[in-house]
Formats: sequence, structure tokens, C-alpha cells
Amino acid sequence: MEVANHTFAEATSAAPYLDYAICIDADNRPANHVGDWPVVGQAYPVRVVESRTEGLELVHILGFEGEAPYFNAFAPHRFEFLERMWLN
Repeated sequence: MEVANHTFAEATSAAPYLDYAICIDADNRPANHVGDWPVVGQAYPVRVVESRTEGLELVHILGFEGEAPYFNAFAPHRFEFLERMWLN
């Protein structure tokens, strides 16, 4: 299984902060999505990154795993950002 999983260590080595977001839309899960899926009302540590193929911003939930083509990336409209925590 090919997996693109963003870990806490990878995220914080790239930038010294963690963003937290709450899932507000978990509808319309693609039929071919294999892997973790967010739950409405649940808060997650996330990292927003640019898609390598489409150039769009995508939300990666840290610790989630999923197979290609979606991996662990979700559209930003599915989340409401709560807080950015800077690490010392």
C-alpha cells in the first residue's frame, strides 16, 4: 500500500507550529477512497500544503493514512481552522 502520511515530526521539522482544525463537512466520501476519513465535530492537528499535481491547497490530517490517489489530503472547505500553536 502506497501511503503519504504526514507525521508530527515531519510537520514540525518543516515549520515550528501545528494548526488545529475542526471537521465541518465529512459528506461525499469518494467511492474509491481507502483510508482514514474525518468525523464532523472532531478537532484534528493539520498541515495545509500545496498539491503537487494540481497546485491547490489541501489539508493533511497529521497521523491519517490513505492510499493513492487521495492519500490523507482533504479539501479546505471541509474544515474550520481553530488555532495555530507555535512550538518553542
